[in-house]
Amino acid sequence: MRFIGEVPAHDLTYSDVFLVPSRSDVASRLDVSLAPDDGTPATIPLVSSNMNSVTGPRLAVSLARRGGLGVLPQDMPLQELDAAIRWVKDQPVLWDTPTVFSPDSTVADVLAEIPAVDGHGIVIMNDDDYVGSIPTKRLATALPDARLGDLLRGSQAALDADDIETGRQAFDLMAEAELSFSAVLRRGKLVGAMSQKSALRSTLYAPAIDADGRLAVAAAIGINSDVQSKARALAAAGVDVLVVDTAHGHQEGMISALRSVSELRLGIPIVAGNIVTAVGVADLVDAGASIIKVGVGPGAMCTTRMMTAVGRPQFSAVLETAAEASEQGAHVWADGGIRYPRDVALALSAGAASVMVGSWFAGTIEGPGNLRSDADGRLYKESWGMASTKAVHERFGRLDAYEFARKMLFAEGISSSKIYLDPERPSIEDLLDMITSGVRSSFTYAGARSVAEFHDRAIVGVQSAAGYEEGKALPVSW
Repeated sequence: MRFIGEVPAHDLTYSDVFLVPSRSDVASRLDVSLAPDDGTPATIPLVSSNMNSVTGPRLAVSLARRGGLGVLPQDMPLQELDAAIRWVKDQPVLWDTPTVFSPDSTVADVLAEIPAVDGHGIVIMNDDDYVGSIPTKRLATALPDARLGDLLRGSQAALDADDIETGRQAFDLMAEAELSFSAVLRRGKLVGAMSQKSALRSTLYAPAIDADGRLAVAAAIGINSDVQSKARALAAAGVDVLVVDTAHGHQEGMISALRSVSELRLGIPIVAGNIVTAVGVADLVDAGASIIKVGVGPGAMCTTRMMTAVGRPQFSAVLETAAEASEQGAHVWADGGIRYPRDVALALSAGAASVMVGSWFAGTIEGPGNLRSDADGRLYKESWGMASTKAVHERFGRLDAYEFARKMLFAEGISSSKIYLDPERPSIEDLLDMITSGVRSSFTYAGARSVAEFHDRAIVGVQSAAGYEEGKALPVSW
């Protein structure tokens, strides 16, 4: 990457900069590879934050199926984390994971988990017997207390898994049968589900899979207590990437924890953070990390900078740390500050291998927690910071009363925020379509066919606040 003018003397965040188009021979966005090539199984440079309100097993599966990587949070009890990893590994790769209800469940039960939108559906099972399937769009006009079994009419079609080897075959079969959503059966047993939209996506994305062809997943651990035992347990469960995480990553506790995990030689990438300086990169790589998580304070739920004045504008933090990581043979994940697809492209231009997304992914169908509705009927999910009162309560609730009270006294961050679902893009897969489409276009403007070429060819300019506003579409007509 290079600046179009003089290198600025002050630090920059994503809204301070823009990309300049170059002469390009990349004819199509589909000629671009977004694989981060950072030692992980990811095929797109998007990672979900290890926050309780962002990444659960369901989101991790959906993200991996399209090539990204979900990081399960360290606040989950070890037994639950082990079970979540194993559950992800058991999910289908070509098919969607079916959302199953009984015939006696109601429309209200479904709408607490999935809105009545296109591209989604539910499967009705009576114990192990397939009963039928319903596109969720049909539920928009059904009474909330209606039984799902009563909504089924006539014979229930389903795809036969043995007849389908590719997403294109599934799409063609569904289009011919005029099915927008279907269960997938193998010898009468439910093995998955598929919509026309997910069949189409399976032809455009390459899944993130392990050596055994199972969906990939990452998990985080903290730096306290017996980190070696936790790391061994997660590796035994099948985790593909281990994230050693703490708010202030450039500290002796992190370096000690990293060394102890590195000594295990687990054979999987080790991510560590968070830091914002080149010297932080050098120290964590020396301690055993191969990927460095960069960002202090840019997250939507984070109050660190306002509470402590500590942090750094994210674009400059990524630019400096990525340069050092390259010298060290390591990689950088840019963590936080992502509001638009442009920010992902800018993080990659600064040298990041992948970009971590938090609150944006929290407001999706697949995010943890049930859907809620405000007074105007708008759907949302709750999100909160990992240093907030809510997060501290979940993390340390098993301590004795005195120690718990001490922890709660110093909680900071946002304990509850409504993250509204985008009516046009309610699913994480909808967001992936938008983000990757924008980033692929950024690559074509730069004349880059890969992340590595984009690092090298990107040209960045510095803009005023007015320049940033000029780039936004008008919310109203002239």
